[in-house]
Amino acid sequence: MAVEDPSAPHGLRLTIEDYPFANDGLILWDNIKQWVTDYVNHYYPKRKTVESDEELQAWWTEIRTVGHADKKDEPWWPVLKIPEDLIEILTIIIWVTSGHHAAVNFGQYTYGGYFPNRPTIARTNMPTEDPSEEEWKAFLRKPERALLNCFPSQLQATRVMAVLDILSTHSPDEEYIGEKMEPSWANDPVIRAAFERFSGRMKQLEGIIDERNEDTNLKNRNGAGVVPYELLKPFSKPGVTGMGVPCSISI
Repeated sequence: MAVEDPSAPHGLRLTIEDYPFANDGLILWDNIKQWVTDYVNHYYPKRKTVESDEELQAWWTEIRTVGHADKKDEPWWPVLKIPEDLIEILTIIIWVTSGHHAAVNFGQYTYGGYFPNRPTIARTNMPTEDPSEEEWKAFLRKPERALLNCFPSQLQATRVMAVLDILSTHSPDEEYIGEKMEPSWANDPVIRAAFERFSGRMKQLEGIIDERNEDTNLKNRNGAGVVPYELLKPFSKPGVTGMGVPCSISI
């Protein structure tokens, strides 16, 4: 979906230019990485201190060998020796549990809550799949009945709607990325300033997404029948809003 290109924004050239998830996600990724970079470089000013930090190395070993025991011997695991390694690892972890999860989770009700748009099962075969002569005549006479017989039952549909509603709902006490400063961060002037810059970039991202959704040239996020892409807007009110990026996954 993208190729490395140092001359392009974020160092990547998208194969599909009008790709809302990628365009918004790259800004969020860069914002996260800058915050992590400021944090790591403050606490690990010397390159060798990362490799010599026993607790940090134990944490990384546990992630690979216990958290992902089935993949512990894979050759693609990053090494953790210098601050740049730690920055990359932390950025990936934070991105997966914040932006990536938000993009695939909080739009579920909008997409599948109206079950004809995304039926969970088909209870009958398609009319062209080896129909009897009687079935084919019945389909031609009243195709809407065949469609209703194929759709999930009322009970099946409402169960799925309820599940998608729960999964897509933000709780009243949700904590969004870049919103709340930890007390320990506030006690350190350098980290406090770094987080305030990060929080400012999150607010700026909200404005960028709003601006993009008003751009009539972006056909995948603006136009008749097109839902504005807001899944990576960092902040949200409680409920099913189709936006908001929590700090972590909580189910």
